[in-house]
Amino acid sequence: MKRVIVFDVNETLLDVGALDPIFARMFNDASVRREWFGQMLQSAFVSTITGAYSNFGAIGISALKMVAKRHGVSPDDQDLAALRDGMRQLPPHPEVRAALEHLRSSGFRLATLTNSTLEVSEAQLANAGLHEFMEQMLSADSVHRLKPASEPYRMAAERLGVAVGEIRLVAAHSWDIAGALHAGCAGAFVARPGQVLDPDGAQPDITGADIGEIAERILSSDQ
Repeated sequence: MKRVIVFDVNETLLDVGALDPIFARMFNDASVRREWFGQMLQSAFVSTITGAYSNFGAIGISALKMVAKRHGVSPDDQDLAALRDGMRQLPPHPEVRAALEHLRSSGFRLATLTNSTLEVSEAQLANAGLHEFMEQMLSADSVHRLKPASEPYRMAAERLGVAVGEIRLVAAHSWDIAGALHAGCAGAFVARPGQVLDPDGAQPDITGADIGEIAERILSSDQ
């Protein structure tokens, strides 16, 4: 029975698509936002693999500059500020609040674990009105190792006072689920549009189209 649920934040709880107008203005193409997010993840993985740590916010700005150079665009300070501010003001996906309320009222302990810094994560969840559901908001930045390295998941278990095997990580990213399973957590994959699991990797026991469906399956299987 996994009664401690730890949620990834960006794309899992919060809608990164809200940044599209920023990219439409900068690149005349909102879809560049996906290219930027992919570059940010790639750079984060390089940071983790090589041990040359940089926080996720700095990686995000560097990724924007890389993508801009590819497109022949020169972002100015206003563009960079808009991205920083936009990341702090992402709205929750429509079903998230009700699903969290349902899980917490059913006795589950809820927390978040993100690659964003704690300062950014706290601002995000406060702005989205989700902080009240969370027992703790945790950041991989505190161990200077970004997910999917094992250290952040183990840190989450330690901070929550449980064995790593008592945690279920909920995420909309195959790589995050893979990291959690490798660290010894259970997993629940949120198959948001465009997100798929690696068919050759370890598979979580729960999948769902959104957090509402995930919550229902957790309530059915973990109580």
